[in-house]
Amino acid sequence: MRITGWSGGLAAAGLLLAGCGGGPGGGGGAISDGGVVLAVLNDQSGIYADTSGRSTVEAVKMAVDDYRAKYGDKAVAKKVEVVAADHQNKPEIANSKAQELYDREHADVILDVPTSSAALAVATVAKNKKKVFIDVGAASTELEGKACNKYTFHYGYNSYMLAHGTGTEVTRDGASNWYIVYPDYAFGQDMNKTFSTAIQAAGGAVVEADPTPFPNDNFSTFLLKAPGLDPKPQVLGTMHAGGDLVNLVKQYNEYKLRDKGVQLALGLLALSDIHSLGPDALAGTRYTTMWAWNFDEQTRAWADKFQARTGKRPTSNMAANYSAGLQYLEAVQRAGTDNSDKVVAQLEGHAIEDMFVRNGTIRAQDHLLLHDAYLAQVKPSSEVKEPYDYEKVLKTIPAAEAFQPQPDPACKL
Repeated sequence: MRITGWSGGLAAAGLLLAGCGGGPGGGGGAISDGGVVLAVLNDQSGIYADTSGRSTVEAVKMAVDDYRAKYGDKAVAKKVEVVAADHQNKPEIANSKAQELYDREHADVILDVPTSSAALAVATVAKNKKKVFIDVGAASTELEGKACNKYTFHYGYNSYMLAHGTGTEVTRDGASNWYIVYPDYAFGQDMNKTFSTAIQAAGGAVVEADPTPFPNDNFSTFLLKAPGLDPKPQVLGTMHAGGDLVNLVKQYNEYKLRDKGVQLALGLLALSDIHSLGPDALAGTRYTTMWAWNFDEQTRAWADKFQARTGKRPTSNMAANYSAGLQYLEAVQRAGTDNSDKVVAQLEGHAIEDMFVRNGTIRAQDHLLLHDAYLAQVKPSSEVKEPYDYEKVLKTIPAAEAFQPQPDPACKL
């Protein structure tokens, strides 16, 4: 694996897989630049490093291993390499790193890219370079809306899925008034919009919505404000993630807002967040997730392999990147080449069923992956039976209900 951007330079650490390039049956010319390169571009050192970060690189390497184990000598991609870079959650850095990955590292696909502003920047680069980009870590629906393009795919979750799970269900259960706080960049702005729409559709109301600095370690102004709003909100809906979410939840508990009648609802929650805070800090909190490591035997078996490799259980983001990397390689296999246009044609409309995706289809009109999602709840420590056993799935949300039922007319592929 070669790593770019972690220390400001480029360090060569060898190829993940060795061999000769070639097309189907070992013929030459079908694979460009002598091999297939998968690039992971994400936050390696900041607030989303635990949610995804360097462990996601290991998940993608697992996908490469499984691809080679499945196809062996019949693999179209005889040589596969994984490279990685740190975008530091800054769109301008994401832009330059994406160009470097496509041009200098000969990346055939860029994966992950949390932070919606960064993802939107990479989508533009992918369009201009005519290279595949499969976003996993960003929630903005603009990726399948006005910012969509032929080479960009949105894989895993988006703000619609999160809002129409948590926002709808919590409102239907009696939380009629909400106070929303959100990070002031593309992700938070989109989350505020989609959650407000879902809450109102379910019969609730947003008393007030406030943007917060990003990143941020002090939420006292907003938390102290909540109980005094008129009408008083039953729920504080936080649209934060990663380190920002951890900081907010700690302060929410310090100010004892639950005792003051203001419950907590989360727009986005990762296994790493629960582990960092401890389950009792979030016990009983409901949220929507795209995956849970102990959902069934198949997910647990993969999580066991991941833990043996990394020493920890995977977040849903790590699992999604494994799936995205594997499905990209499967598309190369079907196409017989890593030519971007031909790989895109193999991904469009493709049905997917794997360790991560259940009842999945990549919608051809906007490149959004539709799949089952889950309404989950954080267990109290008294119910935790083993390390990382923090999540309890309450309900499966079918793919047809979890995501936008129709493509956004603003999407012009």
